[in-house]
Amino acid sequence: MKIYSLYQKQILDLDIDKAWEFFSSPENLKKITPDYMGFNITSGYSNVKMFAGMIISYKVKPILNIPITWVTEITHVKEKEYFVDEQRFGPYKLWHHLHRFLIEDNKLVMIDLVNYALPFGLLGRIAHKLFIRKQIEYIFDYRRKILEDLFNRTK
Repeated sequence: MKIYSLYQKQILDLDIDKAWEFFSSPENLKKITPDYMGFNITSGYSNVKMFAGMIISYKVKPILNIPITWVTEITHVKEKEYFVDEQRFGPYKLWHHLHRFLIEDNKLVMIDLVNYALPFGLLGRIAHKLFIRKQIEYIFDYRRKILEDLFNRTK
């Protein structure tokens, strides 16, 4: 099994309390996901902050507008420091996403580290090279821009 990684670091002009409030609410994930993904939470969480053991199910349309179910579990949470979501059911063979928050020079440093693997062996590796890696990078670049717009506005 080939495991791929994506690392992204972003500095936001935001205090940790407000950052944690935003990122610990599963509902805010829709705000930072491209519209074409058709992202919708289906597990019924409303105004619930994440907790270790939380199972979140979504409908997404990542390829050819075909809806799929994606189920993740929040496996680790250390308030105002990090949380981890892992896929339990969905398009990947492995999905492990660490969201880390640090304070450096009075700025919030947000780190995303995603380790993932694809099903289908050689076909999955070819699909990764042709479009899946680009799609994942696009999603995280989109998030970067939305977060910049939301939190790094001139005050």
